[in-house]
Amino acid sequence: MRLLLPALVLCATGFPACAQDTVIQAENVRLDYAQVLRVEPVYQVLRATRQEQQCDGRPVAPTSPPRGLSRIVGAVKGALSNTPAPESSDRDADCRMVKVEREFRRPIAFDVDYMYKGMKYRSRLPHDPGNRLRIRVSVTPYLPELSER
Repeated sequence: MRLLLPALVLCATGFPACAQDTVIQAENVRLDYAQVLRVEPVYQVLRATRQEQQCDGRPVAPTSPPRGLSRIVGAVKGALSNTPAPESSDRDADCRMVKVEREFRRPIAFDVDYMYKGMKYRSRLPHDPGNRLRIRVSVTPYLPELSER
């Protein structure tokens, strides 16, 4: 620790041994537009399996239970009436539950081909940019390493 403090003081005062060879320059940045040539969606494939009732080789549309107020009215009506619950018909006797697999595709990104100043580029973006794409153009000079000079 004793030796580190004097070294920091010498570097802070501009001692030539601590001077660096390169100068950090701010980037020259501007925004511009490129012409979009092609947009191709990238899809995520999701698979889901669910049980469906199948009768005589035909799937039966699932019936959703009543919701909200109709469920309450149905419960009160069923409690007050002497009518027994409907029994299953003969058609239900040859029905069985079958696994049905469904596949869903949803776009998660877009591969975009675009042209700027005669050069073609490709980027993956989270959205479809339309017919032109706003781009960031940065220009910095090339500084070869000391070993390349």
